[in-house]
Amino acid sequence: MTLLQPQYRVLSVQIGKVLPLQIGDRTVLSGIDKQAVDGPVTVNQLGLDGDEQADLTVHGGLSKAVYAYPAEHYPFWREQRSALGLSTELRYGSLGENLTLTGLLESMLYVGDTLCFPDCILRVTQPREPCYKFNAVMGDPKAAKKMAYSGFCGFYLAVESPGSIMAGQSFAVEPGQRQLPMMALFKAAKAKSW
Repeated sequence: MTLLQPQYRVLSVQIGKVLPLQIGDRTVLSGIDKQAVDGPVTVNQLGLDGDEQADLTVHGGLSKAVYAYPAEHYPFWREQRSALGLSTELRYGSLGENLTLTGLLESMLYVGDTLCFPDCILRVTQPREPCYKFNAVMGDPKAAKKMAYSGFCGFYLAVESPGSIMAGQSFAVEPGQRQLPMMALFKAAKAKSW
């Protein structure tokens, strides 16, 4: 039996529908706009019940079923927006994440580690690689580069054991084989992309 670790907690759970997103003079579809959900949310092999992704080639699927983001990085994004004269109001889910977590940073994880919630288990698969849609949502043409260079990328999770998850839950982290630090993947992707 896994003991829950109170220092690791879910602050908020978000889902979103695919909606039009205006980027300059064109409109694209995006599921980045996530809204908080009260109460338990069903987690199945393809993610949270009711959550949608517009481009399944880069988001969603079995290895990117759930996107988690550390709340500890929100002050950085508020500061970035303030420097551009933009609103610093950023609700949880503003970065497109399904789970806003506290106590667990990307640098602490390895590919294959599992997050054990009271009713489901999620496995760390890879860091997020931000795209142009993130720039549009943040109102900053350099937001994706800032995410890349800060390392404040969040991480994708596969569903090892379906169940449910809700805000306020504590969870445990169980180490996998500990061979590939998650941030090593992010640095490799950053070097290739930027």
